[in-house]
Amino acid sequence: MSIVAQQHRAPPPAPSGPADALPLRKLTFPALGTQCEVHYTAPAGDDQALTFERAAVAWVAAFEGKYSRFRADSLISRINAAAGRDWVDVDAEMEGLLKLCDTLHFMTQGVLDPTTLPLIRLWNYQAESPRVPNSAEIAAARALVGWKQVQRAPGRVFLPATGMALDFGGFGKEYAVDIVAQLALDHGLTSALVDFGHDLRALGAPPGRPAWHIGLEDPRRPGAAAGSIGVTGKGVASSGDYLRNFIVGGKRYGHIIDPRTGWPVANGCTQATVLASSCLQAGVLSTTAFVLGVPKGIEFIQACPGAEGLLLTSDTRAQTRGFFNYVSSN
Repeated sequence: MSIVAQQHRAPPPAPSGPADALPLRKLTFPALGTQCEVHYTAPAGDDQALTFERAAVAWVAAFEGKYSRFRADSLISRINAAAGRDWVDVDAEMEGLLKLCDTLHFMTQGVLDPTTLPLIRLWNYQAESPRVPNSAEIAAARALVGWKQVQRAPGRVFLPATGMALDFGGFGKEYAVDIVAQLALDHGLTSALVDFGHDLRALGAPPGRPAWHIGLEDPRRPGAAAGSIGVTGKGVASSGDYLRNFIVGGKRYGHIIDPRTGWPVANGCTQATVLASSCLQAGVLSTTAFVLGVPKGIEFIQACPGAEGLLLTSDTRAQTRGFFNYVSSN
């Protein structure tokens, strides 16, 4: 899956020298509702590192400011506020992201729908007293959901019904990971691990090791690893509802909503992990596979060349044919 092309300045020349001797640096900053980290080596030294870090933090801040639904002055918020009333002008970058939404919606057969926000708000697991909405409320929210309802013209977009809303939360963080990884390459950094809330992109390998080792969280024991995978040149993303959910009447309702039904996913899956050529692709595949469940989720991942994945349920472990090639421990 391609992402919007970005142009950046040419990288500085890197001096020759043993890569294993380079120190592993770490950039940490809060953004996109999570902790963002980049582990990397800078072969040209401190100036190269500082220039990259400034560029990475600035790009993420601008992206969040423009596309976060939690920012009242963001472009996304202005589009949502104008729903049912006015067209909103958009630039070439936003048009590119809307075209990406076309691709993701088609590729996932409607599982990833950037207009699902009315349902997400209805099933608010963060509410002080979460509740199960009634059938009429679900039907009303579903009427506001549907990517094909969004109207577009060159340089403009319009949500035709009051209450409709766009939300790039289904892919925005993963998209940002890939752009920051590209920024690292543009600045001459070929060994880096970009980690935004456990959505990752691995470039090269850390000093003295053949690959970056990524822990796989155990859904039964959050915070503990159930094993790890070795990754280089890949994106990694996981989806699950074992942390974000609520319980009513003894039944658990997760935060991942299937826009096709209007209900939280309840197919027994607890976690989906995918490796793919980019973090964006891994994230889209993991979320879709989680919604589809076993075995359709595994079949969906296997249909994407170069992607491998693992799906866990309360009593089942299902994986693609080549996933074991990345497992480094159990």
